[in-house]
Amino acid sequence: QVQLVESGGGLVQPGGSLRLSCAASGVALSNYDMGWFRRAPGKEREFVAGISRSGSNTYYADSAKGRFTISRDNAKNTVYLQMNSLKPEDTAAYDCGAGQGFYRPSTYYGEGRYAYWGQGTQVTVSS
Repeated sequence: QVQLVESGGGLVQPGGSLRLSCAASGVALSNYDMGWFRRAPGKEREFVAGISRSGSNTYYADSAKGRFTISRDNAKNTVYLQMNSLKPEDTAAYDCGAGQGFYRPSTYYGEGRYAYWGQGTQVTVSS
């Protein structure tokens, strides 16, 4: 049974940092392209960042560029999202997704191509 479990969320002040983790069980993440998405209240799930199976290619939403970094450790079966310079508008539940066959960068941006999802971890940016 494939399971993705996110952790690392919490309450942080504007300008602060958090590192989210997405740990997998029941599957070798090295076989999957990965993405982080977020769900803010009243909004649709939106793409944040994606990373190829090897980690050699990364992709970011404009809102994440320069502040967030996605990485992975396939030996630990874990994907990370380092978030710096957090803003109140980053407040959301953050989900990780796993998919296969992402041959074009645009594939990462659509949630429909991800086969597995975690339950999410809440990030709240507030003073």
